[in-house]
Amino acid sequence: MKKYMIDLHRLRHNPYNGLYTFSCHLAEYLLLNSAADEQLAYYLPKEKFGLFGDKPKYVAHKRWHKLFQPGTGQYDVWHLTTGISQYRPFNKRTKVVYTIHDMNFLVEESGNSKYNKRSLKLMQRNVNQASHIVGISEHALKFAAGHLDFGSTATSVIYNGSSVAEFPGFDKPDYKPARPFLFSLGLVQPRKNLHVLPALLVNNEYELVIAGLNNFDYTGKILEEAKRYGVEDKVKFVGPVDEQTKYWYYKNCEAFMFPSFAEGFGVPPLEAMHFGKPVFLSRFMSLPEIGGNAAYYFDDFEPETMRNCFEKSLSDYISNDRIESIKQQAALFSWHTTAKKYLDVYRKVLTS
Repeated sequence: MKKYMIDLHRLRHNPYNGLYTFSCHLAEYLLLNSAADEQLAYYLPKEKFGLFGDKPKYVAHKRWHKLFQPGTGQYDVWHLTTGISQYRPFNKRTKVVYTIHDMNFLVEESGNSKYNKRSLKLMQRNVNQASHIVGISEHALKFAAGHLDFGSTATSVIYNGSSVAEFPGFDKPDYKPARPFLFSLGLVQPRKNLHVLPALLVNNEYELVIAGLNNFDYTGKILEEAKRYGVEDKVKFVGPVDEQTKYWYYKNCEAFMFPSFAEGFGVPPLEAMHFGKPVFLSRFMSLPEIGGNAAYYFDDFEPETMRNCFEKSLSDYISNDRIESIKQQAALFSWHTTAKKYLDVYRKVLTS
């Protein structure tokens, strides 16, 4: 029996965070695709025991485990599922698979050299212990290789999957726009670049619905921009949303907006594309990999340029019936495929 330990300690954090969602989906689909001779152990907070049924073994996360964790030698493979993780096997027998999602702290904390130095040191320690390094996009892996020394360690890219729960009968979000709306979803942080969007609301009937945790100072900057363009009544923050409400906004929006300049992957655009919606992205980092030729891109964030891009792209979307090609792009990213590729890596490191 091969034993795989999967680090899911991020389940103790904000459930609206991308790493939380990644952990949940990976755990679920590994169970669906693992072989009979493979035992999965999930390292997570004790209050989450049972979350994935009776099949996996549950191991309680404890903060002191970052200093030492007994019994790690029983596992053949240990999957470090997050970049800045301090939980690892304390033996030389266990093979380590290390997933790098992004290094956004270098963008978000560009002026915090002490924090960045500490984070890079921790990531390099994980790299040094790894038998295989996975990037969740070509860009994520290449960017990390520019700041960390991979040496001769094997690497690969395994894209995240995408899945959207559907609720066809649901029609009662807490906030239901009365006019056509643009939609954006994610943590309301500076790297999401959302303050450039109010300029698109000038001289039209659209409003902008922004969903996601917004207890950040950056919310004020978005509102300032909205006021500058005289559209403050057309920008709505709805906060974190449940799956039903998210489904409704995706299904009913006119377009999905995601002008972020720091993403390791980008799940929300794929979720919108699942519904055949026109998706507007920046050309930064991983987003062109995700959107491919099915998304529309802002070449810069000057208001006039963005308005021209938006209007021409919507016209293209309608005139050329892009719905099916957009849905096909989203379908390329499957959690079943993701899980199978990770399992292949686990097996490979045991035979290399």
